[in-house]
Amino acid sequence: MDLQLKDKVIIVTGGAKGIGEGIVKVLAAEGAIPVIIGRNENDNMQTVEAVKAAGGNAYEFVAELTEPLACKQAVDAVVKKFGKIDGLVNNAGVNDGVNLEHGTYERFMASLHKNVVHYYLMAHHALPELIRSKGAIVNITSKTAETGQGGTSAYAAANGARNALTREWAVELLKYGIRVNAIVVAECWTPLYESWIKTLPNPDEKLQEIVSKIPLENRMTTAEEIANTTVFLLSQRSSHTTGQLIHVDGGYTHLDRALANA
Repeated sequence: MDLQLKDKVIIVTGGAKGIGEGIVKVLAAEGAIPVIIGRNENDNMQTVEAVKAAGGNAYEFVAELTEPLACKQAVDAVVKKFGKIDGLVNNAGVNDGVNLEHGTYERFMASLHKNVVHYYLMAHHALPELIRSKGAIVNITSKTAETGQGGTSAYAAANGARNALTREWAVELLKYGIRVNAIVVAECWTPLYESWIKTLPNPDEKLQEIVSKIPLENRMTTAEEIANTTVFLLSQRSSHTTGQLIHVDGGYTHLDRALANA
């Protein structure tokens, strides 16, 4: 299926690694021009070079998205370079383990800046261009907002906000024809996930325990699978889909996990 994304300029925050990298590569394969916004220039460039080596096109701008001014500067840089923005993927963030019992106000607020404040700021600053292009927004969110996880108060709160903003923006932007949707991620294999698993006692056993509870095929979701749905939602092939929280998770969040062992 031609997703009609050729030469569409799509911002992907945190697009250098993990889910973001998967989205960038699928966008490029569809002929779009993904623009990575991330804090590490070396990581950004590695992904850009990998895309170009595969015959696609991609660009990057360095920005520390926890700094509000940097969000505006990143959007301005994209507009200066390309003269337009056709889509935005808010993806950057980290499950940083700020809990209720031992967390602090300072750490809680810092986590919100890492995980949701820049979602608002990037959309706010990109909005004039998205109005012109009738573009689309996809927010990457986490099951933690719906299921809880334990020990992640700030991250869960940020993801609850991501979900709520998805629905709120879908309503606010109806008049412009801008569609806003979210991909809810559960257990997806990424470098960050691998690093987290390794911090646990008996990481191999813990991973197998998690995988055994994923109903569909007892395996982790891949970054490419998240990316495929994200890119579809950015395209006009999903032209009447807005305000949706779409779970790409092998049934982990909503199906009875007893099914995984049936």
